[in-house]
Amino acid sequence: MFKYTIPQLLQWMLPSITWKVKTPDKAVYLTFDDGPHPEITHWVLGELSKFKAKATFFCVGENVVKYPDVIKKIMEHGHAVGNHSFNHLKGWKTHNEVYFDNIEQCAQVLPSKLFRPPYGRITLSQWFHLKKKYSVIMWSLLTRDYDTNLETDKAVKKIIKYISKGSVIVFHDSIKAEKNLKILLPQVLIYLNNNGYEMKSL
Repeated sequence: MFKYTIPQLLQWMLPSITWKVKTPDKAVYLTFDDGPHPEITHWVLGELSKFKAKATFFCVGENVVKYPDVIKKIMEHGHAVGNHSFNHLKGWKTHNEVYFDNIEQCAQVLPSKLFRPPYGRITLSQWFHLKKKYSVIMWSLLTRDYDTNLETDKAVKKIIKYISKGSVIVFHDSIKAEKNLKILLPQVLIYLNNNGYEMKSL
């Protein structure tokens, strides 16, 4: 929907959604969507460990069921987890009752008060319903690692340009994003570490 960053107007219009964390600390919040994946998520955990970085993994319920050992490893490393629906449903194209049931199906296998809508697409009525139970988490900075046509050298420069205190940054621990992820994540982690940023979970 948006190339790298979310417009300030949209963030202002929907303040109950977390787009960016208000913090006096020089900290950013790394997030990973669409996992867990048995190989890719393990690689991500290894990269994060190199910098003592913490992150939040927004997991698809059907992947949680397939790979419970990976979820266990995420938790053992001290990271947070969030609900990303059971089948990665797009809110704009899903009837509310079906959408809410799918989110609760994920909650049965991955209890969390954090929810991120797949694709970042959620209707106002869905948001009003979900915010009663969940903290709805969007992002302020999208890495676009899922884009098969991404020019990674340019992407790294853009990501670094837009990083600031409280940034919520999205990566994907998925097969589609793997090639770009393995280029982008190490460079972003090095930049954050060298510039004194603490990397926290939500």
